[in-house]
Amino acid sequence: MRAGRGDTATDAVTDAFFTAHLARGAAPAAAWGVFDADGLQQLNSAGAAPDAAFRIASCTKSFTAAAVLALRDDGLLGLDDPITRFVPALNLERLPSPRSAIPTLRMLLTMSAGLPTDDPWGDRQESLSADEFDVLLSAGVRFESEPGTRFAYSNLGYAILGRVIEAAAGQPYRRVVEQRLLEPLGLVGTGFDQTVSAAGGIVIGHRRHAGSWEPLPLSGPGAFSPIGGLFSTVADLASWARWLARAFDTDAAADDADDAVLSAASRREMQQLHRLDQDVTGHPTGYGFGLFVEQYSPTSRVISHSGGYPGFSAHMRWSLEHRFGLIAFESATYSRVSEVTTEAFDALLAARERETAATAVSALPLWPETRAAQRSITDILTAADALAEPLDTALFSENVELDQPLARRRSALRLAVADIGGLDGDAVPAAETSEGPAHLVWFIPGQSGRLRVEIRMTPEATPRVQTLRIAADRAGR
Repeated sequence: MRAGRGDTATDAVTDAFFTAHLARGAAPAAAWGVFDADGLQQLNSAGAAPDAAFRIASCTKSFTAAAVLALRDDGLLGLDDPITRFVPALNLERLPSPRSAIPTLRMLLTMSAGLPTDDPWGDRQESLSADEFDVLLSAGVRFESEPGTRFAYSNLGYAILGRVIEAAAGQPYRRVVEQRLLEPLGLVGTGFDQTVSAAGGIVIGHRRHAGSWEPLPLSGPGAFSPIGGLFSTVADLASWARWLARAFDTDAAADDADDAVLSAASRREMQQLHRLDQDVTGHPTGYGFGLFVEQYSPTSRVISHSGGYPGFSAHMRWSLEHRFGLIAFESATYSRVSEVTTEAFDALLAARERETAATAVSALPLWPETRAAQRSITDILTAADALAEPLDTALFSENVELDQPLARRRSALRLAVADIGGLDGDAVPAAETSEGPAHLVWFIPGQSGRLRVEIRMTPEATPRVQTLRIAADRAGR
C-alpha cells in the first residue's frame, strides 16, 4: 500500500530494498517512509496500513532525552547533577572502586555511566511497577567500568532517567512526555499504550516459531517505559525527526513554535557526538543525548536510532546536511530493519551527494565578507597587472604579506597562469567548495587548465582574508 508525493526514482529505490527484505521473510508487516525538509515524501507498507502504529522501542530514548533537556532548560535539574540527587533509593555500594565518580545525568544520557549492556533483560522490564523498580534500585546495581569513561548501551540508565524526570517535574514520566512533547508537536498517532489514535490501528508484534509467525502480547506501560515504551506511526516519527533536524536551520525566521517546545540549542545538543562508541570501526560513531551520531565524512553527519522490542523492530535515520531521512518499522523480533534501512538510506545519500558534488559548499552559508572577498580577489587576479599594488589591509590581514611577501606571490601567480596557458577572457569563477562560512575554494578557468584559489577569513568582527592560496590545476580543464 502506497501513499505520499515523493520522487518516483527515490520511491523505487527505497521500495526495492524493503520489498526484497520482506521477501526473505523478515517480518509479517512493515511500514517505511522518506521525509525531507518539506515533509513526508514517501509512505509505503506491507501487511499493515501505512498509517498504523508500531512499537518504536528504543527510538523512545530520544523523547526521554528531550524531556530531560526541557527540565534542564527550566532550571529544574543540571546535567552534571549526581543521579542520587533525584533517585536517593539507588544503592551505589557496588561502584567499581572507592575512587569512582558518582554517575551523573549526563553520563546516563550518553550511555557512559559504567552500566553493562542489557538489551534482552531490559526489553522485558517495561511493565515493572514503581515499587518493584525501587526494590531493584535499593538492592544495588552492578557496574562494568568506571562511570564516565566508556560507552555501553544501557536500558537501565534510561529507566533511571525516567525516575529523574518524575522527581524533577513532580509528574509521572509519561505525562511529562505527553504534555511537553507529543501534544504541542501534534503527534496524535504516538503514545504509550494501545489507546493511541493511529488511523491505521495498532500492529501486533510477532516472532518466528516452527516456521511460522507467532503473535506476542503487548506489554503495558511501567517504570521502564522511558527505554522504549512508545507506539508511533511513520508519519509521526518523521515529524519528530524533522523537528529535531530543524534546529540546525540558519533561517532567522525559523518557526518560534519549534523552540517553544525545546530550544534549538538543546535540540542541537542532542545531535552532537558526546561519547564515542569505542567498539565501532569505520567512520566515527557514538552517542549524543538519546540519539546515535555518525560522522560519515568531514561534511556529512547522520543521526539515527534503532529500536527492538519483543515482536517489533524500528529504525530512524536522517542526514543533517542533505535534510532528508528514512523511517522504517517491522512487526518481528530481531528483523534487522536497521540494516536494510541503512542500506536504503546510504543509496539515497550517495545519489544526493553525486548531484551536489560539483558544488559541495558547506551546509552553513558563507559570510557576506567571504563572498565579497572572493569577488575582490577574482578581480585582482584577472587584472592585467595582477598583484601589482600593495595588499589592501582592509581586505587582507597583516599576516598575509608576512607569511609570503607580495613579490613572491606575484611570481608564483605568474608561473601558475603560464602553466595553464593563460586565463580565459571571461574568467568567471566556477566549481566552488567550502568547509564553512569563513572558507572558500573556487576555480578561474584558463586555456589549458584552471587556477585554484583558496581563502580563509579571520575571526574578527569585520573579517579579513588571512589565507590566500593560488595554484595551477591542469587536470581541471
